[in-house]
Amino acid sequence: MKQDRYLITRIDRIGDVVLSTPLPREIKKNNPDCFVSVLVKYQTKDVYLNNPWVDKILIYDNPDRTNKPFWELVKEIRAEKFSHGFMLLPDERLNYVLLFAGIKNRTGVGHKLYQFLTFTKFVDRKKYIPLRHEADYCLDMLRKLNIPVNNIYPEIFLTEKETEQALEIKKRLKENGKIIIGVHTTSGNSSPNLSLNTYKKLIELLVQKTNYEVLITDFNPPSEVRDITGAKYIFDGSSLRSDIIKFSILDVLISNSTGPMHICAALKVPTFSVFCPLTACSKELWGPLGNKSYVLLPEKKYCETHCPIDPKKCDYSKPGGLQAEQVFNELNKFVDSLFQL
Repeated sequence: MKQDRYLITRIDRIGDVVLSTPLPREIKKNNPDCFVSVLVKYQTKDVYLNNPWVDKILIYDNPDRTNKPFWELVKEIRAEKFSHGFMLLPDERLNYVLLFAGIKNRTGVGHKLYQFLTFTKFVDRKKYIPLRHEADYCLDMLRKLNIPVNNIYPEIFLTEKETEQALEIKKRLKENGKIIIGVHTTSGNSSPNLSLNTYKKLIELLVQKTNYEVLITDFNPPSEVRDITGAKYIFDGSSLRSDIIKFSILDVLISNSTGPMHICAALKVPTFSVFCPLTACSKELWGPLGNKSYVLLPEKKYCETHCPIDPKKCDYSKPGGLQAEQVFNELNKFVDSLFQL
């Protein structure tokens, strides 16, 4: 029997790529003898390293973030003789790459003219009604082909050597049984976030807790949160994989809805996240999956009275929003519940 060969494409941000990791698992569990490959950007490939459900990782772009030439990419994909292609992000160039690569069964998202012209199947999110998680929407592509879905949780897998490295780092940091708290202050403007001044105040409160070891997880922290006495800065951004190893040592990560939150969830690291209740940014759509988590929202009326329309401009700083002391107090309750303090 001819082998089914699947290509899963996710050519956007780190968090989106993490949320695509359930697809190869669910495909392989249904069809263990099939071949599964992923096409991702160079900067996100480390999410899929050592993934037991993925046979091959293909790279969409160059290390300098420029696109590979169209026909070079077509040739590379055509050589793999894929039977099925999933495009989790609508993208016209990618749509034609998969067409000319000879993939007969192609599935995309939404109703785009280029999909119609190339006879690409589609799944429809129906204006997010009913509202489900992004990872669940991605899995609709498998359901379209009658592939059963039993688990929507994302996964990242460390090698044995990486696990040993993580334990060594944790041993150095976790003196006297301290709880390792990571704080990620940036998000590339992908969603609402606390202001940097709020993060600074929060970090200053955290370092005063004698049972906390505070790590700033941004590899290039903004000046407002740089060189805070008592905090440690061990994330150097040398590679995403090295950061993933370091994220795995955390006892809790504090952040907004961003890639590091999804990385930690996939590693089963507890997360404490600030979220906006608007549908496009909501915890129902983008929240952490598969780990212990706590989501902190502003007051219900906050968005009605202070929404800047563009969620990327929201920093929760107005009355009814989120202040450093409030975040600190709620975090302490979450930590207490985790460690039964």
